[in-house]
Amino acid sequence: MFYGIVPGMLLSFLFRCLARLVFRCLARLGQVARRALLLPLTLALLLGTAAQAAPAAAAPPPKANCPAEPAPLPAARLAALAKDRGLMWTLQRDGRTSYLYASLHVGRPAWAAPGPRLLAALAQVDAVALELDPLDRDAWQMPPMPELPLDASLRRRLDAQAAAVCLPPGALAAMHPLLQTSTYMLLRARALGLDVRYGQEMLLSQWARERGLPVLALETLQGQLEALLPADVDAARHELRANLRQLERPAALLRTLDTMVAVYDRGDLARLNRYAEWCDCVTDAADRTALRRINDGRNPALAERIAELHQRGQSLLVAVGAMHMTGPRALPALLREHGFEVTLMPPSGAR
Repeated sequence: MFYGIVPGMLLSFLFRCLARLVFRCLARLGQVARRALLLPLTLALLLGTAAQAAPAAAAPPPKANCPAEPAPLPAARLAALAKDRGLMWTLQRDGRTSYLYASLHVGRPAWAAPGPRLLAALAQVDAVALELDPLDRDAWQMPPMPELPLDASLRRRLDAQAAAVCLPPGALAAMHPLLQTSTYMLLRARALGLDVRYGQEMLLSQWARERGLPVLALETLQGQLEALLPADVDAARHELRANLRQLERPAALLRTLDTMVAVYDRGDLARLNRYAEWCDCVTDAADRTALRRINDGRNPALAERIAELHQRGQSLLVAVGAMHMTGPRALPALLREHGFEVTLMPPSGAR
């Protein structure tokens, strides 16, 4: 997806936005809703001591149609499964080499160990740069968001999606409706063994801290929300209805998510570039406009920020959502315009 089907770009982008939004939402939710939300969004990981302050009552066991969060793998098993995933480029300019990594912001437990390329890059760089640091709680002060009044029919459809992922009606009512539908999509991804804890930006933030590397932000939360949430009410309702239609076809939604993860895992840039042909999410001009706003429209500022940070004299490992590497205004192309020599790296061991 790009906004309704949740491909790599928004799986990253939306989960980060939602995790930060939850800080604010939790204060408004009742005890039952708080407990229901803590588990699916893995807030214990994201909020640290703030999550520990929530009521200690045990959460009910998950229902059959609401898979629990995937269990971590033993260290020995992780080491055996570690491999290169996704796409990585070298960025050479000013006598220094930085790295551009296409990230996916949810993943599977087997992804919790870096492959050889990432290990080598982490050992060579001075800092890690992410769209936003998912572990920096100070970066998640929520700005004002546009209002989106809903009629009774849309509210009922939202409540039905809450029930489908074992949340009580209205549990996410403090969120913008588009963020609610994105949350439901991400919770459905649990059926594929996917979880935010194993997304590449979450892991990179952890790995950087373990190595004493600073984590730098490429964007602001305000900017990401402006890209995600249309100010125009009619456009927002169009996207909300599209999201709900996709949620109401769960089998098709999961097929697309599974395809996206497989394309990412094998680093298939050609198929990623044809995303609109197979995502079942770009059906009209409004969808194409939304995709350009959410993805392409952010790329020039991302490229400028990467160039600025590199020019300061530091070598960077930059991770940005995989969809930003596609199309005529893809990040690698824009970085060439900033004077970088950009080279796509083969997976380790490839010939």
